[in-house]
Amino acid sequence: MTDNDKPKAQTGHSFKEQILAELEEANRLRKIREEELRQKQLEAEEAAKRTAQLLAEYEEQKRLEELRTTEEREELERQAQAALEDIRVENLVTDQEIELEPDLSETIDFNRDQDFSQFVPQDEPLELVQTQNLSDLVGLADLQEEELSASEVSTNHGLGLAPEAQTNPEIFSSSNRDDMVEQEEVVAFEDEDVLEEEPVYLSKQERTDHLARRISRGLIVAILLVLLITAFFGYRYVQSGINPADKTSTDYVQVEIPSGSGNKMIGQVLEQSGVIKSGTIFNYYTKFRNYTNFQSGYYNLQKSMSLDEIVAELQKGGTAEPTRPALGKILVTEGYTIDQIAQAITSNANTKDTTDKTPFSKEDFLALMTDSSFINKMVQKYPNLLADLPSTTDARYQLEGYLFPATYNYYEETTLEEVVEDMIATMDSQLSPYYDQIAASGKTVNEVLTLASLVEKEGSTDDDRKMIASVFYNRLAENMPLQSNIAILYAMGKLGQKTTLAEDAAIDTGIASPYNIYQNPGLMPGPVDSPSLSAIKATIAPANTNYLYFVADVKTGSVYYAETYEEHSANVEKYVNSQLN
Repeated sequence: MTDNDKPKAQTGHSFKEQILAELEEANRLRKIREEELRQKQLEAEEAAKRTAQLLAEYEEQKRLEELRTTEEREELERQAQAALEDIRVENLVTDQEIELEPDLSETIDFNRDQDFSQFVPQDEPLELVQTQNLSDLVGLADLQEEELSASEVSTNHGLGLAPEAQTNPEIFSSSNRDDMVEQEEVVAFEDEDVLEEEPVYLSKQERTDHLARRISRGLIVAILLVLLITAFFGYRYVQSGINPADKTSTDYVQVEIPSGSGNKMIGQVLEQSGVIKSGTIFNYYTKFRNYTNFQSGYYNLQKSMSLDEIVAELQKGGTAEPTRPALGKILVTEGYTIDQIAQAITSNANTKDTTDKTPFSKEDFLALMTDSSFINKMVQKYPNLLADLPSTTDARYQLEGYLFPATYNYYEETTLEEVVEDMIATMDSQLSPYYDQIAASGKTVNEVLTLASLVEKEGSTDDDRKMIASVFYNRLAENMPLQSNIAILYAMGKLGQKTTLAEDAAIDTGIASPYNIYQNPGLMPGPVDSPSLSAIKATIAPANTNYLYFVADVKTGSVYYAETYEEHSANVEKYVNSQLN
């Protein structure tokens, strides 16, 4: 028979699921922002259409203006030709003077928008115009050309051109019209002839495509930027809500969860109390993780607790009345010896920080376990439980096995004696329903706890514990030694320590000790560990069998029973010795 510690079930939560919860919220925010961006894109497209419409209207206005200017030029040319012809006929100009006519036509730029009818006096007869006035006519044409340039400046100003285009008619700029690109060569003057190139304009489709490309690039950059910002802050927001509200806080906050509260209301209560940062995140997080079965009542929670830790407390259930918050907790595990409890009593089980210690020491606890005055006081206070304590000469610790395995709170004013008494009082409370049944069976409480301490270590399930208890009772009835390695390990001071199969097989069954139940028939002087309520119940009400032997498979932990030594030897060879080889 070997020392088999029970496996402890642990639960965990997937980090991947936590990230998925954060991403789901970020995606929801991203979709809302994308809808806003699409609306802005539609508005930008509408603005682009309006801009294109204005551009078309501007081009039509300019075309009409150029058409009107061309017609005026043609009319001026006809008037000038007629005036020159009249001058030659009426004044009998000489052949030399007539040869000046081509020069005059070349000097006067008929491409200008001028009224050449002004060159001929209207209130004087044509016959009074002399040939020598021809040079004056050319001067008047130049003057009229300057006036026409001023007129063009005024017209351009009416079209809304830039200031530099208004002051210099040779330069045309349209930078103020939604990035329309129009290029015009500066007029060059060579040999007193005016050489002017017509402006080169982009087509309507080209301007529209250019504007659309710029808008599209801007929108794409804006959308990507918004998505990145939304994802970043969304992740930060969710992560912040999941993490503790204040990691450094050690104070407790009392919270009341009303009966019938759902996830949303519980989140609001916790947020208002300051225990969590966001009730909304609590609501969605608990639903995403499928957390249910929250209990009403009063809770003492800390701001340093994460959402998962708070959920675990809410699922345990609160108290009907407000209770004072504990300074810490001490965990006594099922099957612990007093030596192990002495170590556990120094650690605060209320936090995951292994360096967080209680105000109690191992040395003070072990000294209290041998303090006769304290033990006598406990015997008088709990007679049903402690009336049959083993003697100090036989037992290593009289209170071994009498400290019930559970979690115990301690407060600022709690003393070590009060903690130990709380453990004894809890064992008394757990056994109170069975005291009469124990007495009726002819056994003492000490005998039940002594046998239950072996059952606790030998069996890991309720059924195995009842079967193993029946084996021990059958051997006691046959006056056979119980032959459990558990008691030998306790006598050696190794119970609770990890041992190999080879060490179990080579265990010293000849050790001189009242706990050597290989040589001594019957029970040990007292328990060797603190049994669980399950082991105690199995000992009080064992299974009804004829088995005298049992052995556990060293690989699977399954227990095999036998009525004869031959069957048992075959089981040992199959499930133990073959594994050693």
